[in-house]
Amino acid sequence: MGNTPEKVKLLLGVLVLQCCLAGFHVVTRAALNMGISKIVFTVYRNSIALALITPFAYFLEKKNRPPLTFSLLVQFFLLAFCGITCNQGFYLLGLHYLSPTYASAIQNTVPAITFVLAACLRLEQVNIKKRYGMAKVIGTVVSIAGATIITLYKGIPLMNFKSSHMLGVSVVSPNIVWNWTVGCLFLLGNCSAWSGWMVLQAPVLKKYPARLSVLALTLVFGLVQFLAIAAFCENDNEKWKLHSGGELFTILYAGLVASGVALSLQIWCIDRGGALFTAIFQPVQTVMVAIMAAVILGDELYTGGIIGAVLIVIGLYFVLWGKSQEKSSNQGNEPDLSRRLLSEESSQEEKSVTNDIP
Repeated sequence: MGNTPEKVKLLLGVLVLQCCLAGFHVVTRAALNMGISKIVFTVYRNSIALALITPFAYFLEKKNRPPLTFSLLVQFFLLAFCGITCNQGFYLLGLHYLSPTYASAIQNTVPAITFVLAACLRLEQVNIKKRYGMAKVIGTVVSIAGATIITLYKGIPLMNFKSSHMLGVSVVSPNIVWNWTVGCLFLLGNCSAWSGWMVLQAPVLKKYPARLSVLALTLVFGLVQFLAIAAFCENDNEKWKLHSGGELFTILYAGLVASGVALSLQIWCIDRGGALFTAIFQPVQTVMVAIMAAVILGDELYTGGIIGAVLIVIGLYFVLWGKSQEKSSNQGNEPDLSRRLLSEESSQEEKSVTNDIP
């Protein structure tokens, strides 16, 4: 009973984290509906995130930062291109065509895509003779099948809450199947870039074991890349001006809440409960997004999206179960899963989960 308050705090922390991330999906779509430039939104959001993270990175990791070398700077540039520029760029392009609900659902494929990339780079073992190895493979196949269904089969609408015009937006739902498919492909690109960033940052963290500093430097290079793109694609000064309180709110939410509060909560939850425990609650975010998007933005739900989302979540849990059993097997015992998830210590996998919001 003595541990109950700590577990309750951890559970509340994870739920608040998922609520913050769910709000980010809806707020970002609202920003696009208001007409905010995708590049301007990203530059402002990452600038706020950088301003928040830099002081903590400087003071908390002052003694742990190794000297920067040209090789490390090149790696940070590549990490930024993969984890910031491609990741966030593909996400906004995908969200332009799809609802936040399906964006959140498709992002549940990240663990499966990460497993495939890590296996291809021989950073992850694939042992189909073991139950956990087969579970990871099955989960990956099921997740990819779910993402394929969402991409290729829209289905018929199930329900539609008419737009309540909250946040000062009016929603125009894409009715063309081509737009639906293109949006899904962009979001799969977002997931691939996100997964690639998590895989590639592992060797960087070994050379430069200062997590917040790595994130701050990645944000710096990401901002430089987006500003370079803006110089060619967004040279209208009017695009950089905020014309309403709603536009200001969306940018502040993305920078302060999604990249500030959510990142801090994520680090705390992983530190107290472990990476797997935190990841298990990721589908809760999709449910929250579906409710928020339906009520606030008037989004429709389609049969193809629901079927695909369910398959992705099933695949996610197969992969997570396989990872948990693999760790238990490597430790030479098989403790109770829920107890182990609440007591497991931070590992390299936790470093991968602690990342910026897409």
